[in-house]
Amino acid sequence: MYAALDGRLRFGFRHFPLRERHPDAERAAQASEAAAAQDAFWPMHDALYGLRGRLGLEDILGAARDIGLDADRIRADLDAGTYAERVRRDVESALATGVGGTPTFFVGGVRHEGAFDVQSLMAALEAG
Repeated sequence: MYAALDGRLRFGFRHFPLRERHPDAERAAQASEAAAAQDAFWPMHDALYGLRGRLGLEDILGAARDIGLDADRIRADLDAGTYAERVRRDVESALATGVGGTPTFFVGGVRHEGAFDVQSLMAALEAG
């Protein structure tokens, strides 16, 4: 099924921390960018989701250590706000395109309003 998408599908990840629901989501988004600077965005992304909402500073730094990252460097990046602008740009871009929650999918540059299971997304892609 996925072979049919070869060259036709692009996956892009943008941050959209839901601060009202998860007060520490902004910190987690910045931490994932700090991890990206250590070539570990996706491992950190997965580790943070694995925390199931426990996104306090020590939780985040523990997750970084668990996947072999330099947690002191992550802490320094968070303290300095090194990736705050990057996260802010993602949020502004999301708001400008009508994103109100996560996950949000776009098909052919248009926000997909339907279900986001594989079959529904494949049908939307084929229709687009």
